Amino acid sequence: MGLYTRENISSSPPNPVNCNPASAVFPPFSSDDSASAASSMEVTDRIASLEQRVQMQEDEIQLLKSALADVVRRLNLSEEQQALGSRRGPTKARPMIATLPLRPTVNNGTILPKKGGGGGGGTLPSPSGSGSRKDNNGPASKSTVRRTNSNEHVGTLSRKDSGDSKGNRTRAGSTGSNSSGKRSDSKQRDPVFNAEEGYVKMYLKGRPITMYMPKDQVDGYCLEARAELPCSKLKLDWVYGYRGRDCRSNLYLLPTGETVYFIASVVVLFNVDEQLQRHYTGHTDDIKCLAVHPDKITIATGQVAGTSSDGKLVPHVRVWDSVSLNTLHVLGTGFFDRALVCLAFSKSNGGNTLCVVDDSNDHVLSVWDWQREDRLAEVKCSNESVFAADFHPTDSSIVVTCGKSHLYFWHLEKGALVKKQGLFEKQEKPKFVLCVTFAENGDAITGDSSGNILVWGKGTNRISQVVNGAHEGSIFALCMLRNGTLVSGGKDRRLVSWDSAYQQIQAVEVPESYGPIRTIAEGRGETVLIGTTRNFVLQGSLDGEFVPITQGHTDELWGLAVHPWKPHFLTCGYDRQVSLWDSNSHQLIWTKIMEDAAQAAGFHPSGAVVAIGTVTGRWLVLDTESKDLVTVHTDGNEQLSVVRYGPDGNFLAIGSHDNYIYIYAVGENGRKYSRVGKCSGHSSFITHLDWSVDSQYLVSNSGDYEILYWIPSVCKQVVSVETTRDIEWASYTCPLGFQVFGLWPDGSDGTDINAVSRSNDKSLLVTGDDFGKVHLFSYPCSQFRAPSHVYGGHSSHVTNVNYLYDDSCLVSTGGKDMSVMQWRIV
Repeated sequence: MGLYTRENISSSPPNPVNCNPASAVFPPFSSDDSASAASSMEVTDRIASLEQRVQMQEDEIQLLKSALADVVRRLNLSEEQQALGSRRGPTKARPMIATLPLRPTVNNGTILPKKGGGGGGGTLPSPSGSGSRKDNNGPASKSTVRRTNSNEHVGTLSRKDSGDSKGNRTRAGSTGSNSSGKRSDSKQRDPVFNAEEGYVKMYLKGRPITMYMPKDQVDGYCLEARAELPCSKLKLDWVYGYRGRDCRSNLYLLPTGETVYFIASVVVLFNVDEQLQRHYTGHTDDIKCLAVHPDKITIATGQVAGTSSDGKLVPHVRVWDSVSLNTLHVLGTGFFDRALVCLAFSKSNGGNTLCVVDDSNDHVLSVWDWQREDRLAEVKCSNESVFAADFHPTDSSIVVTCGKSHLYFWHLEKGALVKKQGLFEKQEKPKFVLCVTFAENGDAITGDSSGNILVWGKGTNRISQVVNGAHEGSIFALCMLRNGTLVSGGKDRRLVSWDSAYQQIQAVEVPESYGPIRTIAEGRGETVLIGTTRNFVLQGSLDGEFVPITQGHTDELWGLAVHPWKPHFLTCGYDRQVSLWDSNSHQLIWTKIMEDAAQAAGFHPSGAVVAIGTVTGRWLVLDTESKDLVTVHTDGNEQLSVVRYGPDGNFLAIGSHDNYIYIYAVGENGRKYSRVGKCSGHSSFITHLDWSVDSQYLVSNSGDYEILYWIPSVCKQVVSVETTRDIEWASYTCPLGFQVFGLWPDGSDGTDINAVSRSNDKSLLVTGDDFGKVHLFSYPCSQFRAPSHVYGGHSSHVTNVNYLYDDSCLVSTGGKDMSVMQWRIV
């Protein structure tokens, strides 16, 4: 930390502020004046801790219930076990239930919560974890009968890295997307191979999972054999989405014609005219701020803190070249705290200095000679949120910062930053000063939460001019155009232009569906770019309409489905938005707002309809051409984690968090549904489903690591190993099974893998994990700790992955980073 000592800096107590509540229609960020959750983080953590203590007691009850359910189920299977035993000799008794932990897992004294939500790709929350939803987390139990009097071969594999270079990581504090809050550092037992019975037994969190292999693979199988890396690799092709909900000043136009912005841990350089994207992927976690150098080539971006299996991922600034995409400098490693919230290059000295504000309690302002990676000065800026920081355009020794209840003018003198507070005098002091820019004559111009534009005379800290009521509500963005026109935008969704005397020239209002204006950037000619709080990037002119060039989701994203014979895919999430995309044109085909938050989706084999599962137990079917509602049904009141049609299109299986799989007969090409029944047997919630090629069988995974098989037409469980071991599966999305058990990393607790997808040509396997990584394996993946190619980009848990119908691309969805990424297979 060098010269800076936080204890030696005095601070005034914060002023109480009454913030307006978020809109009930839009996600909470849409109308958040402060645009920062930092101030409420401690209260939220305390409430979460109390909720976890209550939930802990409920989970213990659920564990006992699930254990009892498991015992009953095993007793029902005892007759067949005895029959099998009589044919194959004496059967060694196995424990009825695994050891049940009495308390949730504790890490460093903190109870670890489960991720919010299950998964369109499904999740496997730890049976001992606590969470907001009561899950029947029971002991590990196997769907197949264990027969003994045979030799089990224990693997003796080396524990050195086998190509899985995934960074296990979580979010620090509340600055990032909060992907998992855990680390995979527990030692797990090696798997065992029973050659006589033809099964491999692996362990997740100490719980045994027995997986029977096809008969024709038993003789040639060797547990010690090493799997090969796939010859194919992935290349990031397109990123859908933009982070406007809680970030400012993150949208610019480069001389190359590319619009630059960020989402998750990727900076997108998007050429709208040529419909091409390039990506800077040097960051390891959520990007929160961006600045463009006066040369319009060099770019600086700052990220949040996180943790990995090797330690912390510290917040830092990366300075990089927008032409070559090469990183030039990395600043502040070990100095910044939590996250970076503001960045700006100086203008008058050739852009040699960079000012940075972090998200620590003191919101430290620091000035850097970025080319020498030398910190010139640092000072506590404010113990309240800071929303903007910028250098004066003609004096590189002056920095202006603004935020909650403050506006400061800083002067850099002999290695120190001297503060001069903005004096509001007769003007009512606003709750928030939200943005700042500069006039051609050097005056500073601010926009605030009262809807006023204030002009501050050059070189002074006093108001020289006031535009009262410039907007109804907060002014989020100010932009000075090259011709001297000032443009303002804010919560009222109005974009207003002002002349040099601050007289209104004209105003235009963007549609309500786009949300309030978060940031403004000057485009080519008369073009203006707008970023909104509902994560749209709009392009237009002050005297015309604005059209979206980038859009995405506005809340946690889980559902993903690919069209069976078109280059289309569908996404849905907790923003109640269902979106159909064209992967070739990268355009939105249609979007539909639903009544409930969506969790999962699945196309009918004909492609004519798509089923959507929600978090309330309701599921509905939409026409894929018209997006009209075909039918709606309700099964239980828990979230529906997976919906999947059989390959012949005659059945629909719906996996629920109430432990049941609901089966419907389907007619009239996906337009008529009649309930067949429900498959009962799991002692925990359903996470994943797959159909057999002939649509006669179903396999399911659950939250307590069970693998069960079913005849869906009669809703009966299949317990015969000889019947199930050679079934050919039309898809492979279940993370538990012999053909895929090699995807599990060492030390996994069973919740790390959220989604799995096998390529249609059955040569590749892709997974999405809790640490923001996409892994590409060879298929089958039936060797322990199989190596994989690992790809970053997401900054939250990857909730779903799926191949397009022709295997040309695959799509991944980020949970709380709300991004959709399209990867080309090369």
